Amino acid sequence: MKDNFSKQSDLYAKYRPGYPQALYDCIINHVENKEAAWDCGTGNGQAAKELSKAFMKVFATDISQKQIDKAVQSDNIFYSVQPAEQTNFPDNSFDLVTVAQALHWFRFDEFYNEVRRVTKPGGIFASWTYSLLRITGEINALVEDHHYNTLHGYWDDERKYVDEEYRSIPFPFSKITPPVFSIEYDWTIEELEGYLNTWSGLQKFITKNNYNPVDDLIHRIKSNWKQEQMKIIFPVHLLLGRITK
Repeated sequence: MKDNFSKQSDLYAKYRPGYPQALYDCIINHVENKEAAWDCGTGNGQAAKELSKAFMKVFATDISQKQIDKAVQSDNIFYSVQPAEQTNFPDNSFDLVTVAQALHWFRFDEFYNEVRRVTKPGGIFASWTYSLLRITGEINALVEDHHYNTLHGYWDDERKYVDEEYRSIPFPFSKITPPVFSIEYDWTIEELEGYLNTWSGLQKFITKNNYNPVDDLIHRIKSNWKQEQMKIIFPVHLLLGRITK
C-alpha cells in the first residue's frame, strides 16, 4: 500500500468528503453479528467513526501515522499503523471489513488473503470509492481538463481503478448488488478549492513544477460560480460481498 496522503493530512482531514448514512446502513444491515469490524486504510477515521456506532469494537488501520494522528477518537475505536496486506489480528476476528477510498492502493491478492484470514465465516466485505465530482456542465469540463490533462502523468497507475469506478478491480467474494449512492454537499468555492488541494496527483505536480495549478483552475471556475454555495455531487461506487471460506 502506498502512502500518498501524509503530506496533506491536515487538508485531508478538513476537506475530504464524508459518506452518506444510507451507504453505512446498507452495509451494516448485511452483517448479522456486530461484535468487531476492521476499517482498513482508515485515513482520518471517517468510516471508523460511523462503524463505531453499530459495532462493539472497531479496529482501524493505516500505514500513515500522520493520518491516524488526525483521526476522530472514540472509546471503542482502536487505531494502529499496519499495512493492509499483513496485520497482527488473530484469525476469524471480524464480522465486517471495510475499505473507504483506498482499495485501489492495495496489493489485491495479498490483501484478500488477509481478509479471508481475519474475517469470520460468512462475514461481509465492503469497499467503496467516489469518482469525479459533478457541479455544472461548464465547471465539470474545467475539473475534468485539470484532472485528465493538467495532471496527466502525475497520477499513480492505481488511480485508473477509481476512474473506472472500481469495475476493473478483482473481487473474489460472493457479490451482493447494492443500491446506487452519491455524496451531496452545498459547498462554497473555498471548500471546493480545499478539496482539490488534497489530490495526490496535485502534490506530485507541485513538487516537480513549484507552483499550484489549482490557483488558475479556481480563477477559471469563478466566472461559472453563480451563488455563494453550489451543489456538489460525488457518484459513489460500492463493492459489497459475503466472504466464504
